[in-house]
Amino acid sequence: MGSELVRIPFDGRQIDIEYQWLRQERKRRPLVVFLHEGLGSISMWRDFPRQFCDAGDFRGLVFSRYGYGRSTPRPHDENWGVDFMHRQGREALPALFDALGIGPGRQHGKPWMLGHSDGGSIALIYAASFPDAVDGLTVLAPHIFVEDLSVRSIAATRETYLNTDLRARLARHHADVESAFWGWNDIWLNPEFRHFDLRPLLDGIRSPVLAVQGEDDEYGTMAQIEGIQRYAPQTVLLKLARCGHSPHRDQAGALTAATAAFITANTSILK
Repeated sequence: MGSELVRIPFDGRQIDIEYQWLRQERKRRPLVVFLHEGLGSISMWRDFPRQFCDAGDFRGLVFSRYGYGRSTPRPHDENWGVDFMHRQGREALPALFDALGIGPGRQHGKPWMLGHSDGGSIALIYAASFPDAVDGLTVLAPHIFVEDLSVRSIAATRETYLNTDLRARLARHHADVESAFWGWNDIWLNPEFRHFDLRPLLDGIRSPVLAVQGEDDEYGTMAQIEGIQRYAPQTVLLKLARCGHSPHRDQAGALTAATAAFITANTSILK
């Protein structure tokens, strides 16, 4: 089944969000919601969500956030604020879950969340803001504060976008590639974004957390996942060798095995 659109309220208007269910027939299995990176979309995940769900016998939901994929594009004159990830985790994601029947006592129950990069940060915000609404989460290369390394790499990505075929390659995955790229790049390079910091929120997370970082990540250091464990001590760390910013591409087998085992060990329906 291909992707569909669902309309949700956000920022005082109605927007369309692209989504796709995976293995819906597994009605009694854990539901894993996949949250993509800062330039991601449903299609940017490639086959990983489906392969992951098949390996663990899970259900899945993949979606493209506002401004990405086939979801409503960000108007070009709309600038994201420092709190853009907070708004995704506290406003857009609850609205999407409400529209799709996800949550405690709802048709699809509480989700497990698997978020990459910005998607990992949004998963942390959601879990801290609604601690009883999620069964657990896996975060891949998340950002809990801004590092110089991140800013340098994002500035380099800007030059790559302007001077190579990156724009054309991304355009295959987004209805409006300019909207997707500049919404993300402009806020990350805004000096005000240096104030972005999730650490004060993390002690509100009560669910199990698996935090994953590649040893060769060009966008962040181990201080990110170690910081999560410091404030949410139930967090389990997975540090992957020969792995950059995308563990689901660089170490898909190791990541899938570790995450599937983590979900199984922490899900009562499987015990």
